[in-house]
Amino acid sequence: MASRGVSIDEDLESARHDYEALVRQGVSLDLTRGKLDPLQLDLSGDLLALPGDRYLSADGVDCRNYGGPPQGLRELREIFSGLLQVPVDQLVASGNSSLELMHDCVVHALLGTVPGAKGRWVDEERVAFLCPVPGYDRHFSLTERFGIEMISVPMTPEGPDMDMVERLVAADAGIKGIWCVPKYSNPDGTCYSDETVRRLAAMPAAAPDFRIFWDNAYAAHHLTDDEIEIADVLAACADAGHPDRAFVFGSTSKVTWAGAGVAFFGSSAANVSWLLGHSAKRSIGPDKVNQLRHALFLRDAEGVRAQMRRQRELLAPKFEAVDRILTERLGGTGLATWSAPKGGYFIALNVPDGCAREVVRRAAEAGIALTKAGATHPYGDDPRDRTIRIAPSYPGLAELEQAIEGLAVCVRLVGHERELAPAAS
Repeated sequence: MASRGVSIDEDLESARHDYEALVRQGVSLDLTRGKLDPLQLDLSGDLLALPGDRYLSADGVDCRNYGGPPQGLRELREIFSGLLQVPVDQLVASGNSSLELMHDCVVHALLGTVPGAKGRWVDEERVAFLCPVPGYDRHFSLTERFGIEMISVPMTPEGPDMDMVERLVAADAGIKGIWCVPKYSNPDGTCYSDETVRRLAAMPAAAPDFRIFWDNAYAAHHLTDDEIEIADVLAACADAGHPDRAFVFGSTSKVTWAGAGVAFFGSSAANVSWLLGHSAKRSIGPDKVNQLRHALFLRDAEGVRAQMRRQRELLAPKFEAVDRILTERLGGTGLATWSAPKGGYFIALNVPDGCAREVVRRAAEAGIALTKAGATHPYGDDPRDRTIRIAPSYPGLAELEQAIEGLAVCVRLVGHERELAPAAS
């Protein structure tokens, strides 16, 4: 679609001119991952001075030594219980990586027997996971690592297409799980509706050991005053007669320090006992000193919310800048649509079908690194080749604006080339 009052040929010539100017700038900009800006990391600088000379937990455990509750320090679990919608006695505080906990749950299910299972997943003829798309590339790479088949399910504004999910799960005992980022989903910011949560919890499953991998990575990561809340999946599963169905994951990775935080696992009492029983074979316990310093630093749930308001002050202007520039440069062109999330860390940019890989390639040639096209889909294959994930968090605001301006140039160039391709042939 040509711009207002301008021919496609003129649009293409203008885009080529702008792209050549972009290449001459010799920029080096990175929008590949949702890393924290150093200014965000500075918000948690007091962690370096904690726990000071204090080393006893609230219940008297010497955090420097072996021992202590295998579920992690209770005072920290109490802080995050409500935020993650998990009763404190069903919440585990672990090391710094929620992805590590997801990995372990998959491995333990493959090599052990989850509650309700007839046997080990590794002994099954076939194991498959449902993968809402666009979705999180690390979920997909973890699943692929263990040879688990991935079945794409399209996302809707309410969450995954539940008609399709219910049909597949009810008919196929080989489907053992579904990946879910239920709040401010990676990469498009979708929040699951209460009805979607209810249907996930209540749907019949051919596999008695079907699990929802509920990655609540952005539980408190709001970008606007409209702070979205989602339904309690553990309570919904229990009410539906499937108390063991959901595994809930979360972490402080984008609350304090991504490389030195605390990860959480929540589920039914049976699932918690199952995970702790396996975890005891590989670790005597988590880093209690780090858990103690986080409990002292955050203090309570309101302390987490206050920390996230400070994070928002740094993050929100970046998301606003992306939306403003894309609107100015691509609005009304018919060449792109994009999400405007109310929280989380990513924006999904959709370009014309067949154009995402070429946009990413042209951007790389101009010095702008983007997440690989296709990363939002299983096996790195976006069948429409249209979705690009934008990660605005790490660059400074001026660098981010420069990168988005350059990205818009690449979208215009590739989009107008595609428009003229049929005529050229």
